[in-house]
Amino acid sequence: MLSFEQKQAIIESFPELTKKQISLKRLNYHFEDSQYDKTIVVQQLHPNGNGFIFVGEGGPYEADERGLINIFDATEDDIKEMIRYSIALLSTKEEDASEEAGEQVWRNREGGELKLVNEDDLWNIYHGLNLEDSFESQEAAILYLKEEGFRRN
Repeated sequence: MLSFEQKQAIIESFPELTKKQISLKRLNYHFEDSQYDKTIVVQQLHPNGNGFIFVGEGGPYEADERGLINIFDATEDDIKEMIRYSIALLSTKEEDASEEAGEQVWRNREGGELKLVNEDDLWNIYHGLNLEDSFESQEAAILYLKEEGFRRN
């Protein structure tokens, strides 16, 4: 298990996060450039090593009802991956997430094209006529597309 100091060093390696001390010597780390009211990425990091990372709902993580994952037993790689995911999720622009119907075309630098389509309460990604992947939220689908190097057309 990583110590409080080790977790703190990992978290503070992300220059886009701002540390704020709260009660009982706990720390929160905010992403001030969030496109949402939610800015806390790391919540209640405690000297005993306990704390939470915001990962939202409908993505690749099993979060609680608040969209948080406990990091008490997390590895360095787990913490880095979750923080990157959280920052990307909070960076998703409102205009990217505002289109509730229809289809969106996404392209990568190599000229590849994927379509994001809202169908039956799922956000489906298609390569041509083939289903590439499905997500429960548009935010998770957009995050996947961005991580794969695609940008909205």
